[in-house]
Amino acid sequence: WGVLSTSNIGRIAVNPAIQASSNGELLAVASRTEPAAREFAAKGGIPEYFGSYEALLEDERIEAVYNPLPNSLHREWTIRAAEKGKHILCEKPLALNAAECREMEAAAAANGVKLMEAFMYRFHPRTEKALEMVRGGAVGELKQVRSTFTFPLTRPENIRWKSELGGGALMDVGCYCVNVSRTMVGREPVEVRAMANFRTPGVDEQMAGTLRFADGLLAHFDCALTLERTEAYQIQGTDGHLRVQKAFLPGTEDAVIEQFDVENELTSITVKGADEYRLMVEHFADCALNDRPLRYTAEEAALNMRVIEALYESARRDGEVVALP
Repeated sequence: WGVLSTSNIGRIAVNPAIQASSNGELLAVASRTEPAAREFAAKGGIPEYFGSYEALLEDERIEAVYNPLPNSLHREWTIRAAEKGKHILCEKPLALNAAECREMEAAAAANGVKLMEAFMYRFHPRTEKALEMVRGGAVGELKQVRSTFTFPLTRPENIRWKSELGGGALMDVGCYCVNVSRTMVGREPVEVRAMANFRTPGVDEQMAGTLRFADGLLAHFDCALTLERTEAYQIQGTDGHLRVQKAFLPGTEDAVIEQFDVENELTSITVKGADEYRLMVEHFADCALNDRPLRYTAEEAALNMRVIEALYESARRDGEVVALP
């Protein structure tokens, strides 16, 4: 593995997961400057470093790259990596829009490499258990999904506040809400609506939205970069509901699904803890090494971005309903 950039998400979560994985080795990191790459590599126990992204991609020993660059750079460097024959695990959201996702997917296919969006929560056993329960009828007929992801971003210079880098609450954390809603429902919405508070043009600091599906099922969500930390989802049906707290970043301790029946009686289901980042990188490496199909494709990422684009369009129109073709 090689890592493009000295990002915090790599330092804190994904790089250690690669190092701990059973089927991967983290060989090198690249930065725009050699001193930054050298310091990052030394602190992170990474054997080698490069003073440019191009240099890392030229190294034939590197078979896969992790791309946690700012959102606006995902497309360029994913395509450049694919053209060098590297498999790419790219941070979420995969790109700035669905069209870019499909360009990246086409580049990966043309060069015979794998490309996957790094939504790590999908690999946690609790997410898999919740999905299994929903599919198995644990809540009866599915009627509604609610989700939230908020946290306070206090640094004004952070890239999430920059429109040119693809910032904003929906792009950073709301994308999880859109993704878990689509995943649990198992199909695509037909229309959306959203209201947002924009800090600057193109950068939402807070958004609330609704996805409506063809059968009338609704998925409500809210996200923000200005509120206390919350992350949860609730799945409601005719026979009860499931509630999941610390939904996207549960840590490695045992995790809980709260199941409520129609009488609101609670049953707590404990799922053994796991490192969702490690499970994600091991799945990706297994697919790359053994040419197996990815559990989540780049087309799935494009469909998520299609919904996000429509939500932004609705928010810009003060909550007007936007149909999805």
